[in-house]
Amino acid sequence: MSAVEQGEAIRHHDVSPVELVRHYLSRIEHLSSEMGAFVTVTADQALEAARNAEKTVVSGGSGSDLPDLFGVPVAIKDLNFTAGVKTMFGSAVMRDFVSPVDDHVVTRIKQAGMISLGKTNVPEFGLPCYTEPDVAPPARVPHDPSRSAGGSSGGAAAAVAAGLVPVAQGNDGAGSVRIPASVCGLVGLKTSRGRVSNGPVLPDTNGLGVNGPLARTVADAAALLDVMAGPMPGDPWWAPPLQEGKTFLSYTRRMPGKLRIGRYAEPVVPGAVVDPECMSAYDEASSLLEGLGHDVVDCPLPFSSDLIPYFETIWAVGAASIPVAPADEERLRPFTRWLRERGRSVLATEYLAALGAAQTASRVAIEATVSYDIVITPALAQLPAPVGSFRDDVHPELDFEAQKRFTPFTATYNMTGQPAMSLPLHWTVDGLPVGIQLVGPPTGEGLLLSLAAQLEQANPWLDHLPACW
Repeated sequence: MSAVEQGEAIRHHDVSPVELVRHYLSRIEHLSSEMGAFVTVTADQALEAARNAEKTVVSGGSGSDLPDLFGVPVAIKDLNFTAGVKTMFGSAVMRDFVSPVDDHVVTRIKQAGMISLGKTNVPEFGLPCYTEPDVAPPARVPHDPSRSAGGSSGGAAAAVAAGLVPVAQGNDGAGSVRIPASVCGLVGLKTSRGRVSNGPVLPDTNGLGVNGPLARTVADAAALLDVMAGPMPGDPWWAPPLQEGKTFLSYTRRMPGKLRIGRYAEPVVPGAVVDPECMSAYDEASSLLEGLGHDVVDCPLPFSSDLIPYFETIWAVGAASIPVAPADEERLRPFTRWLRERGRSVLATEYLAALGAAQTASRVAIEATVSYDIVITPALAQLPAPVGSFRDDVHPELDFEAQKRFTPFTATYNMTGQPAMSLPLHWTVDGLPVGIQLVGPPTGEGLLLSLAAQLEQANPWLDHLPACW
């Protein structure tokens, strides 16, 4: 069952939260280590929460007033503070850290009655686009475990794709939801800047990182977004709320109308080459959209490669700002150390100039595509990569270049703050998923979800899902 169907079954007393939690805990016990999905499993807390949820359902009769995903299991990414639970941020220097508080997104998940089964695997501090930390096994694609599940929400994607949890929370600072979604055959939504709170602990200085859902269906992603969405006092950005009575889930049940859709497949990253399978996914999605009655037209690349050094500066300064004791610096991964050293060499004026250039480029890009309702691109430039193929401890700068060429379509929309999602509309003959990226207008998750649901209905990927390993 999908997560939405599980919620309905709980409310109708057809299945209990305890049954669901036990089912998924059993799968986690047998499969998680091989997939590199979970780094911490909170079985006792999950079962206690499930028993309490079951009591609420039983005492509430039909449960019609309960939230859509009440009692449904979920997983929290290990970059998010979770009170009383080990939170390692994918780093050996944080191996013993237990969070004293919840992030606001975790609080909202708990308030909705969802049940966390634990923390999912991440690369060190979420910096690379592959999940191969020192504190856990690599996160792998369930359909081909020789392939990396991507990053930084790699463990979350592996968990959902392997059926260890129906949905998972992730976050995305340069593609970290969309990349794993593409390589694992999932729906992954990068939300608009300000749609979901990043508080209360970590600073939100550059506006790149946002929380978003990973799911097998568009409706599940929308329902989890309903749970997570909403600003909190003190947040630097606030996305406007939906009209009263509307939910993101309701958008998946309405037609989007005829849309004008712009498309481009030219990478902004110099040297990036789009694999023929990724181009096939892009062209097939374009044809499907045209068959659904939409106008699909080629549009110029809205970004310049001149923007890349500015993003790199912002990313490096962000890495350098992570609080690590000087004595622990040598325990960091070589890539992390290299990126932090690069960030520490940046002057304050250079950093502010990079932020300003990114903001200016974002305004130009949004203005250049304002005549389109939606923009479509490949999600990635390459097929899922073999585990270990990016990592280069001797030459981290080459590691970084390989990551950029793999993901030339994602980080730009972290700069603009627009919502963007990966959909699993294409599979290779070898059973590897290939995502396509849909980009919505600023704060336009509703329209994006309506179109995604229409595509899912026209090409239901779950019907064609290859047999898992």
